[in-house]
Amino acid sequence: MLNKVGMVSLGCSKNRVDSEQLLGMLTSCGFATVSDPSLADVIIVNTCGFIDAAKEDSIVNILEMAKFKENGNCKYLVVTGCLSQRYKEDLETELPEVDMFYGVSEYEELAKRLASLCGLDKNTINCGGRLLTTPNFRAYLRIADGCDNRCTYCAIPLIRGGRKSVPMENLIEEATRLAENGVTELTVIAQDTTSYGTDIYGESRICELLRELAKIAKLKWIRLLYTYPNTVDEKLIDTIVSEEKLLNYIDMPIQHIDSEMLKRMNRHGTREHIEDIVKYIRKAAPDFVLRTTAIVGFPGETNEQFDELVRFMEENPFDRLGAFTYSQEDGTPASEFDGQIDEDVKQSRYDRLYSMQQPISLEFNKKRVGSMGTVLVEMRDGDTLYCRSYAEAPEIDGFIVVNDAPEDINEGDYITVKLVEAKEYDMIGELA
Repeated sequence: MLNKVGMVSLGCSKNRVDSEQLLGMLTSCGFATVSDPSLADVIIVNTCGFIDAAKEDSIVNILEMAKFKENGNCKYLVVTGCLSQRYKEDLETELPEVDMFYGVSEYEELAKRLASLCGLDKNTINCGGRLLTTPNFRAYLRIADGCDNRCTYCAIPLIRGGRKSVPMENLIEEATRLAENGVTELTVIAQDTTSYGTDIYGESRICELLRELAKIAKLKWIRLLYTYPNTVDEKLIDTIVSEEKLLNYIDMPIQHIDSEMLKRMNRHGTREHIEDIVKYIRKAAPDFVLRTTAIVGFPGETNEQFDELVRFMEENPFDRLGAFTYSQEDGTPASEFDGQIDEDVKQSRYDRLYSMQQPISLEFNKKRVGSMGTVLVEMRDGDTLYCRSYAEAPEIDGFIVVNDAPEDINEGDYITVKLVEAKEYDMIGELA
C-alpha cells in the first residue's frame, strides 16, 4: 500500500486553502502526510500561475520534486493548481516527469484517483474537511473564489472564473469547527472580500459575515485582507471598529492612483474615494493599520504617472506596502496593450517605491515604541519569540521579537509586550 503523501503548496493564501482541502480529502481515506519528500509515495505540487516569477518558481519546484522519483520513494508526481489549470497541455509536453496534471476545480477527482491507484478506499473521502498547513492556532477562511472585477492585467478570472461566494452558514460552520480545533486567529480572504455575497444574495454581506464570525466564542482575532477600494465604505470601517475581535487592520490594494492608469487597469472607483476613505479610517480609529499594494510598470505608465503614485504615497502614507512589477500575462487585455515597459525600468520604479516606503514604515514603528499591547507568539527559537500584534498580518508583515523569554511561553500564546525598539519592518519587545 502506498499511503504517504507530501505537499508543496505555492502562491497565495487562497491557494493554501485549496491545498488544505485536498489534504483533508486524502487523509480522510487513509493517506498520511510527510514533510520529508524523500519519504513520500505521492508528491503533489500545488502551483501558482499568477505572474511570471510565480510560474518560474512553480517549475523549479516541480523539477526539484521530480528528483525524488529516482532518489526517493515517489511513485506518483502530481501537479495541480493555477499553473496546471492554465497550461496543462504545454506542461504535459514539457514535463514528462509528471504523472498527472489537475486544475483548480478537480481536487475531489484527484483525491479519488490517487486513492484508487494507492490501494485505498475512495468511498471514504470526506470533502468537507481541511488539514491545516498553518500553525494550529491560526487559519485562513476563504469566503469566495474567483473574481468579477476583470482588471486588465489579471489572469484570475481566466483561471478560476467569476466570483463564487460560499454561503454564510457554511462559513460560520467552518469557522466554528476551526475554533473548536484550536484556531484563535482567523484571516478572512478572497480575491475580493468586500464583494462577498453579491452573487448569491444580490448585495455585499461582508459586514454581516464579520459580525457573525465575531460571535464565535473561541476566536480572539479576526483580520480582513484583499478588500477592493471602491467597496470599502464607512459601514465596513464602523463594523470593524465596533467589534472587539475584528482587528483594526485592513488590506486595501489600490494598484495605482493616476486616473488614466486606473482606467487602463479597469480598476473601479476613483482617487477621490481612496483619499476620502483613508481620511475616514484615520479619523475613525487613529491606531488603524492600513496596508496596500501597487503595480509599477503597467503598459503606458509614464514617468509623470509613476511620480504621481509616489507623491500620493508620500502624502497619504500607508503603514504597510506591497509592490509588484507588471507581468504580461497571456490572455489578459493588458498583454496586448501598446507601451509595454522595459524590465529595467519596471525594476527601477519598484526599487524607488520601496525606498520611499522604508522611512514611512520605520516612522510608523517608531511611533509605537513605548506602547504596550497583546501579541500572539507565532514562533519560538530557543529563548527568542517571534510575535505579531494586531498590526502584523501573518506571512506578509514583520515580527515583534522578544528575547530571553521564559520556557513556559509557547507558540500560540497571547502575551503582553512593551515595544522598546523600532526597525524598518520588525520591532523589538520586552515582556511586560
